[in-house]
Amino acid sequence: MVKSTKKVEQTTFEKLSAVNVNKYVEKKNNLTYLSWAFAWSETKKVCPDATYKINETEYDDALGFMCHTEVTIEGETLEMWLPVMDGANKSMKKGHYTYQTRYGEKQVAGATSFDINKTLMRCLVKNLAMFGMGIYIYAGEDMPTKKLVIESETPKIDAVSLKTQDKPKLDTTNEKWGAMAGFCVENKSLGFKKLCEKIGGKYILTTSAKNEIKKLIK
Repeated sequence: MVKSTKKVEQTTFEKLSAVNVNKYVEKKNNLTYLSWAFAWSETKKVCPDATYKINETEYDDALGFMCHTEVTIEGETLEMWLPVMDGANKSMKKGHYTYQTRYGEKQVAGATSFDINKTLMRCLVKNLAMFGMGIYIYAGEDMPTKKLVIESETPKIDAVSLKTQDKPKLDTTNEKWGAMAGFCVENKSLGFKKLCEKIGGKYILTTSAKNEIKKLIK
C-alpha cells in the first residue's frame, strides 16, 4: 500500500516572507528601503484579498506627527505606527525647531504634506512586513528564508540538527550594519534588551555593536 503525502497549507506569513523583493529595494544613507508600490503589488499577487487603510495622522506638540495604517489579509488585521522624521531621524513637527549636539546647534524643518505622505507609505511597507512581505530586510538579511515543504507522516527532526553553521558576527563595520541600524531606530520602542534578543537570533552581537545600538535608541 502506497502512503499518500499531503502538503501542509502555508500560512500568510510563510507565503509572504518567502517572496524575494531584492530587485525592488534601494539604499539611502546606508539604510535599505522597499518601494511601497512594489511591496503592495507583490503582496496582492500572493494574497489577492489584501486591503489597507490609512488612518488619521495624529499630532503631539512634544512628539510630532505619528502616521497610522492597518492592513487586512485573509481575515487578519494588523496595525502599524511610524513617526514623521527627517534625515537625521529627528521627529518633525508643525514648525521648525532646534536642538543641541556636541557639534553645535542643529535645526529640524517643519513637516510638509510631502513628508507626511512619504511616511504614510513607509508605514504601509512596515505594516506589510508584519505579514512577512520583505521582513528579512528589517532583519538585515540579504535573502528571504527558504520555504520548507512539510509533508504528513514525516518524522520529526531535532531543531539542533538543522543548524548548518555558526551565526555570523555583527559589528558596526559589517556591510549589514546599515540595515540593522535602521531596524533599531524604527523599533527603538522595543528597548535595548528586546532588540538585542531579536538581532541575536541571527547574529552574534559584538560589544561595539551593542554600544552603538544603545546610542541609536536614546
